[in-house]
Amino acid sequence: MSTSVYQEPYDDPCQPAQLKLAKRKLAKKGSKILVIDDDHLMCLGLEVRLKANCYNASFAHDAEFAISQALTERPDLIILDIGLPRADGYFVMRRLQAFPQLADVPIIVLTGNGGFTQERRCRDAGAKRFFEKPADIGDLLTAIGQLT
Repeated sequence: MSTSVYQEPYDDPCQPAQLKLAKRKLAKKGSKILVIDDDHLMCLGLEVRLKANCYNASFAHDAEFAISQALTERPDLIILDIGLPRADGYFVMRRLQAFPQLADVPIIVLTGNGGFTQERRCRDAGAKRFFEKPADIGDLLTAIGQLT
């Protein structure tokens, strides 16, 4: 009688090429993602991971520029921090929903301001997903793949 050992899959940079290709098929080629976050290191990390998964990423570091950039670029998805200079993420969500061409763009909140109350408030404001920093990148990429 033989026994088998079940191993959990994990995100390994050395994983077989076929598995990497299968993951990339989740990303619709050319999907545009606008990341709105004032943390430049967070944006740099997200840029590397998004590009590695075939997404086109652009960035805005304050609320005012974010709204302007969203109108110009028409992203397929927005990743939004709540704590921003000039206005918070709730203001950004309200403004984006006021424009018919942006009202249906899914928003993922990625913020350091966590907790059940904050998550509820974000979802009530229109966010499709909520992640507290530091978020698991695999979970974030899965949510992006489901929403794009």
